[in-house]
Amino acid sequence: MLALVPIAILLPRSPAVDSAEGRRVVDHANSRLMIAISPITLEGHGVRLEPLAHEHETGLRAAATDGKLWELWYTAVPEPDHVERYIIDALAGKAAGHMLPWAVVDSKSGEVIGSTRYHDIVPAIDRVEIGYTWYASRWQRSHVNTASKLVLLTHAFESVGCQCVGLRTDNFNFRSQRAIEALGAKRDGVLRHHAARRDGTVRDSVMFSILAAEWPDVKRHLATRLQRGGRGAITPPLRDQ
Repeated sequence: MLALVPIAILLPRSPAVDSAEGRRVVDHANSRLMIAISPITLEGHGVRLEPLAHEHETGLRAAATDGKLWELWYTAVPEPDHVERYIIDALAGKAAGHMLPWAVVDSKSGEVIGSTRYHDIVPAIDRVEIGYTWYASRWQRSHVNTASKLVLLTHAFESVGCQCVGLRTDNFNFRSQRAIEALGAKRDGVLRHHAARRDGTVRDSVMFSILAAEWPDVKRHLATRLQRGGRGAITPPLRDQ
């Protein structure tokens, strides 16, 4: 299963390691360690992120059907009949090295409740983005989005060694924009005429990010939200391709 790993500068940063949670790989040209990816199961705060596999198809079909999420024109939730292709494309991105997809599972029941992934992985600058995130309708406005983001961000900053984690969404997905800001991410700006939607129209992408220096405060903020019940705006899917 995929795990991102740090690319630190060889002077102050820690030595190369090779473990089940990921490898640091050396960029010999620049004498640095760089993040690398390998699959991993992540769990905490009531959610479990399992590396996406074909075995998740039935669960993802049911999750997408809950609320007919694919009918939202500004999102990328697959129609139930297209879930198999959705998984194939995600696994192709994993094989190419620029994505790390997960199925989001409720820890108590084992129910598949959605999906998320790292994408646009750029080892040279220790950056990943979190996106392609969606949950079954009945899990929205619950603890799930905060918990999943806390688990993903903790792994990215503390295990992988990322210096920046980005998020993006459709300019008309106002609910998603509010939810990303509620995480503590900073709004970087808007990329105009940036990506095609499923219906063939072209969207602007609203870009957000969290820097490593900001992570301790963001982590404290998310932990506090979960302690208070974890409720908050959980978005229709983040859209990034």
